[in-house]
Amino acid sequence: MTAPDERIHFVTGRLAEHSLRQVLDGLAARVGFAATVQVMNITVAALMTTEWIARRLEVPAGTTRIVIPGGCRGPLDAIRAVTAVPVDRGPEDLRRLDEFFGQRSRDLADYGGHDIEILAEINHAPRLQQADILAEARRLRDDGADIIDVGCDPGGVWHGVGDAVRMLVAEGFRVSIDSFEPREVAAAAAAGATLVLSVNSSNVAAAADWGCEVVVVPDVPATLEGFDDTIDRLARAGVRMRLDPVLEPIGFGFAASLGRYLDVRRRHPDAEMMMGIGNLTELTDVDSAGVNTLLLGFCQETGIRSVLTTQVIHWARNSVRECDLARALVHHAVTRRTLPKHVEPRLVTLRSGRPQAHGQEVLDRLARAIRDPNFRIVAERGLIHLVGAGLHLESRDPFALFEALAAAGRADVDPSHAFYLGYEMAKAVTALTLDKDYRQDQALDWGHLTQPEIGHGPSRAAAAAARAVDASRAAAARADAAPAASPQQHRVSETT
Repeated sequence: MTAPDERIHFVTGRLAEHSLRQVLDGLAARVGFAATVQVMNITVAALMTTEWIARRLEVPAGTTRIVIPGGCRGPLDAIRAVTAVPVDRGPEDLRRLDEFFGQRSRDLADYGGHDIEILAEINHAPRLQQADILAEARRLRDDGADIIDVGCDPGGVWHGVGDAVRMLVAEGFRVSIDSFEPREVAAAAAAGATLVLSVNSSNVAAAADWGCEVVVVPDVPATLEGFDDTIDRLARAGVRMRLDPVLEPIGFGFAASLGRYLDVRRRHPDAEMMMGIGNLTELTDVDSAGVNTLLLGFCQETGIRSVLTTQVIHWARNSVRECDLARALVHHAVTRRTLPKHVEPRLVTLRSGRPQAHGQEVLDRLARAIRDPNFRIVAERGLIHLVGAGLHLESRDPFALFEALAAAGRADVDPSHAFYLGYEMAKAVTALTLDKDYRQDQALDWGHLTQPEIGHGPSRAAAAAARAVDASRAAAARADAAPAASPQQHRVSETT
């Protein structure tokens, strides 16, 4: 918990002041800090930059930390240059301050550690050109893969395997070879492969000649037939190994196969183990992030320190990245003995966090406070809210909102402005459909799949009116006036 004597100074804009003070009234006492609020001379807090804040910041005596809105652009060093008090960027939405302080109350300073190795397979490598193999290996490494597994095709010998492995090793990759064919494995090992997938009774006789680590699999996974004998033969030959009892798909012995991993760990407490998790992610009609996280959690608790994954089927196209995020999450949970909750939001792609609501009173106050010609869009309580100067329309149907807007006599919505409103309302409908948070002019939160928002601006009429208002304010306030309105001042999300 935050120290009771901590004094936190929050910076915000005029429209967010009331909501921020409401949130802090309960949060400060619950978490254990004293709060002060500085309301800057600007309507929308997210339009501030760190440089602009630094020129106007007034820090009360005794302040131990400063929190600025999460949507403020610019380096925090601009503020640190004018104060010795630590500065944090808060959440983009002030309604998530409770989650923000829930995370800060735990020690996440060293979060990100892990001890599970990711092997990422390039499937059907013999069918690819070397340039394509190299490009795919780079993508997999960028996503978090530690070892690139070169997957061979059964039923023949790939005579180019040595060249492919040699190329990858020369580029700095650690390489494993996925083949039961001794001639392919021998060529790959000679070219620099350091791990062989896989060995059973069919090829164990050749394993001692390869000079590298191997993965042991049973001849018959359901009964572990041949597994112990292969392990014994490799041990006598001094071959390093990882044990993989083989994960089975749902409906084909999935539960029993998990039990075999537990049994093998019990009988070989110090052995290195591996799990091929693609048998579940690739063969189950479900988004892969949750499956990968559960399997990585099983591996972390069981001491299985390597996983093999593929990302061929479309619903598992991001499995390597998901495993990279999941291994840090499960390592944190197991080593700290804490729940893996409110720690790694990037793994929550479909629903995101608990949606927040402004409430009717806040939206009505917003409509009364707005003076510029732009619209604010909010999606909450099952409705899209279109808020402008003296205007608050709401409907689930964007087409109905446009009709209501026309009936309200707003004649300044030109085609470009209408297109912008339609684009934002489509995002709002998506957010309502999935029960996600919607923030105007910002990308919907898809976890690690989130893409940067497409830049856009208001209509020419609205932009001209906004420029006129800003010019008047700037002339009146001279050099210390609030910064000119952004050409994207359609935003509504009231941040800290």
